Amino acid sequence: MKALARYGKSFGGYRLIDVPEPTCGPEDIIIEVKAAAICGADMKHFRVENGSDEFNSIRGHEFAGEIVKVGEQVKHWKVGQRIVSDNSGHVCGVCPSCDSADFLTCRSKVNLGLDNNRWGGGFTKYCKIPGEILRIHPHAIWEIPENVKYEEACVMDPICNAYKSIVQQSHFMPGQDCVVFGTGPLGLFSVQIARLMGAVNIIMVGLEEDVKVRFGVAKELGATHCINASKEDVVARCHEISGGRDNISLVVECSGANIALKQAIEMVRSNGEIVRVGMGFKPLDFSINAITEWNISIIGHMAYDATSWRNAMRLLADGKIKVQPMITHRLGLSEWEKGFEAMADKEAIKVIMHYDFDDK
Repeated sequence: MKALARYGKSFGGYRLIDVPEPTCGPEDIIIEVKAAAICGADMKHFRVENGSDEFNSIRGHEFAGEIVKVGEQVKHWKVGQRIVSDNSGHVCGVCPSCDSADFLTCRSKVNLGLDNNRWGGGFTKYCKIPGEILRIHPHAIWEIPENVKYEEACVMDPICNAYKSIVQQSHFMPGQDCVVFGTGPLGLFSVQIARLMGAVNIIMVGLEEDVKVRFGVAKELGATHCINASKEDVVARCHEISGGRDNISLVVECSGANIALKQAIEMVRSNGEIVRVGMGFKPLDFSINAITEWNISIIGHMAYDATSWRNAMRLLADGKIKVQPMITHRLGLSEWEKGFEAMADKEAIKVIMHYDFDDK
């Protein structure tokens, strides 16, 4: 079968290669991948080629599919069930995070479809869910409700990230205002969660390249205002929309840009909260003393837990979270470069790929 793999230990390019079908051990589950989405984490290796021939991993950590084989010791899953993976493949099972069932913050975690994993992810035909993770973390996979499509279920990862960051990690209350930096899937799902939480003003902050496609989708999904940070004074404009600083109780920072964190600190009210979902890799070049001066909380966010998944899945099945407006491209795996190019050029919001090779 074909698979989209990454090469190199740090940064390296992608190659479409031939790989053997995964074998099913006594506790394992094999799924046929029906839909897999390109994530921002995949993009950081695109257009990078370090010349390495060292295999890293089969990529694709946002995927859903149908169970086609189960090991003889598997009791709770059967062939034919439609499932989605939370992309965890290994955790230690004994650290404080694992003790509290917060498996995605285990320092020993290995994610399916991300770097240096031995099982592989969803950018291929068949994917193994290792039995070792299901022993420790039974909710590493979830059954997909009948009325939810594979292409919707495969993006449960960013949905659950948005859910946890706002619902579980912040103290946001109905009647307050929320600002969201970043117009990718994490930001757009955060807009939807803020709407469900009863935000009055939901302000989306993006850049000039977001105006053409993403601002319109943001408004369709619940953003009351969109600010073009390439042309507008973001802090002044947010205060104008909210009637001053006092109503902005929450900023969800999904871009990872240092300037966004600086502006978030400047705009949020006293005792307000900033949940930092996005990641940046440059050191800060500004003071953060204001968080002490005004008792501002900066909350680090990583992943989700079973509560996030259970509740977000119910919201998706009930139609309260919308995925279809965000799916801009549906492509075969053979066209993977076209999908990555569309993401890089911001012509796409979410690209869904399916396996389109004839292996017979």
